[in-house]
Amino acid sequence: MHFFSSEVQASKNEEITHPILDAANISLHIKREDQIHKYVSGNKFRKLKYNLIEAKRLGFDKILTFGGAYSNHIAATASAGRIIGLQTIGIIRGEELANDLDYTLSENETLRFASDSGMKLKFISRAAYKEKSSSSLLEHLKTEFGLFYTIPEGGTNNFAVKGCEEILTTQDELFDYICCAVGTGGTISGIINASMAHQQVLGFPALKGDFLSKEIKKYTNHSNWELIEKYHFGGYGKINIDLIEFINTFRNDQGTALDPIYTGKMMYGLFDMIRSGIFKKNTRILAVHTGGLQGISGMNKRLNKKKLPLITI
Repeated sequence: MHFFSSEVQASKNEEITHPILDAANISLHIKREDQIHKYVSGNKFRKLKYNLIEAKRLGFDKILTFGGAYSNHIAATASAGRIIGLQTIGIIRGEELANDLDYTLSENETLRFASDSGMKLKFISRAAYKEKSSSSLLEHLKTEFGLFYTIPEGGTNNFAVKGCEEILTTQDELFDYICCAVGTGGTISGIINASMAHQQVLGFPALKGDFLSKEIKKYTNHSNWELIEKYHFGGYGKINIDLIEFINTFRNDQGTALDPIYTGKMMYGLFDMIRSGIFKKNTRILAVHTGGLQGISGMNKRLNKKKLPLITI
């Protein structure tokens, strides 16, 4: 398991420079978890690490997981499985995608990459997908695929949280705030567990709904965290021209790409809060870049159909 045991130690922190930061007298760094690996990057590497080690330990040769058509988790699981020699199975939301699989794979880079990485794809209806955690569906899938190790949609479970606890290192103890985007809650839970008592952890949900706090509390008993829920832009996968322009300007000014689903919303919200004077002078902030850049091409296809500006890749 060399890929998980020793290849990655710690991601680097890069300082962000901007007139808004200068005016507010705020220090902002970004933790480049997106640079961990070309395909298994960011929080996906962290979430998969101990799950795949456990699957190997238990003697499984197949991994089964769930995701949407542009899921970062699906792409990362397929790549990681190929690297360490585990067969992967992806249960994909949307049975209509199987009607013309060649067309689907030609149009969808995420699914094409997963398939090229050796992942078997099974497309199910949205109604069936809602039952993804039910024992009846899992038993049906075992009949079709044989025994497998299950990783939930988005990868969040106790092993994922354990992996995400390794995001922060001793070099990060000087920061007052740790910020990250929130999807299923696993990444922020690990960060909260690894944070210091003097630090406040801010989560920026990428989707609407008040269920996340309950999910996070399953994995941590710390209280030094808060969800900033006003920067989801209408829900999961929803973006607008303001966010697109912010992401493109940030890349142009800082040389760092942000994804439109997670890190772009987090950084947009963070700059808005700094501009609004939410943070005291001399505050030191660390924002975690959780990867997800592979999804930009899929988003650009949606934006192109809507005749909206594209995100610079």
